[in-house]
Amino acid sequence: MAIFEYRAFNLQGKSIKGLIDADTVQDARLKLRRDNIYPFDLQSTSVSKRISKIELFNLFKQKIKTKEVALLTRQLGTLLKAGLPLMQALSTLIDQIDTPHVKKIFIEIREKVKSGMPFSKALSEHPRLFSRLYIQMVLAGEASGALDQVLARLADYLEKKNRQRNKIWSTMAYPIFMVAIGIAVIVFLMMFVIPTIMNIFVEMQQTLPLATLILIRTSEFLKLFWVPLLFIIALVILAFRKYKNTASGGLFIDKTLLKTPILGELIRKIDTARFAQTLRTLVGSGIPILDSLSIVKEVLTNRLLAGAVEDARHCIREGEDLAVPLKRAGVFPTMVTDMIAIGEKSGQLEEMLGNIAESYENEVDMTINGLTSILEPAIILLMGVIVAFIVVSILLPIFEMNQMI
Repeated sequence: MAIFEYRAFNLQGKSIKGLIDADTVQDARLKLRRDNIYPFDLQSTSVSKRISKIELFNLFKQKIKTKEVALLTRQLGTLLKAGLPLMQALSTLIDQIDTPHVKKIFIEIREKVKSGMPFSKALSEHPRLFSRLYIQMVLAGEASGALDQVLARLADYLEKKNRQRNKIWSTMAYPIFMVAIGIAVIVFLMMFVIPTIMNIFVEMQQTLPLATLILIRTSEFLKLFWVPLLFIIALVILAFRKYKNTASGGLFIDKTLLKTPILGELIRKIDTARFAQTLRTLVGSGIPILDSLSIVKEVLTNRLLAGAVEDARHCIREGEDLAVPLKRAGVFPTMVTDMIAIGEKSGQLEEMLGNIAESYENEVDMTINGLTSILEPAIILLMGVIVAFIVVSILLPIFEMNQMI
């Protein structure tokens, strides 16, 4: 089956374009006309062709949103659960995809599956769309014959991950917005408003208060050196990122972050919830514990915690239980290692991991809400102090002039 790129008119007379798969050009035209689409340009395109405007554009895009991957996974799992063979399910799914880039990827996957390639192998050729965790779970689903159930579990995991990320960003968006607006207003005042006002006082050759002099010098400094200042800030950020990407630098920064009073606990809770939820999903899908831990290590943001998981993996290979090396590392909360130990002994590890994930996700929400409730008034207070200093610095010379008069 070939892939055709088309430009066509719909019933409303609007020009549209897209991809369609069919055996011949005639079949493609008939298929489009059945959908009330009337092509005026129809060209065959190779499945393996990569150099196109769509692909070039997508080279600079971020990874496809987790929400979209979760939706496609849910739809494919539902089709398989309804009894459709994988090839037919993929064809039905492709008909529902609107994004040309994603549609082309799934057409390529379907064609490789049709040629005899395992579904998991076909997915692995698109790492920007499907993570290692995703591929390993699909592989386990193929081996167990329960691919529909694994896809449903995968969709649950991706949806939960997306909800948690959105919740964190939505909670922190307002404080970040307030800081950005406050900085912009203060910079505008210091670079454009203050110099105009202060020139009046300077021309009068009046002795100025210390606060006013500080304000004038700060304003002059920003106006003269704002370009080098931005350049220095950019260099510091780049140097920090380069240092963080090194093994020793990243480990040092992550250790320091974990020791930070409030932020460290928040990072620990986020990674603990991610560790428990991911491990639960993998173990519940039938993936061996050693392979599961290898994948879990990659989803953790803190290298110290990831290193503890890798050490635990080596200890398990030597015959130890999971809870023992995790507890020995001392980076995960004691409650977590105790619950894992109980789960291992009772044979209910998956259930215990689910309880840990739910508990720490709730703690993350409460911690972020608490931080936000503190940050918002603190930011308002700080901005108020800065603006008050600017106003007082301007008013003090005026008061002195009135007294002289």
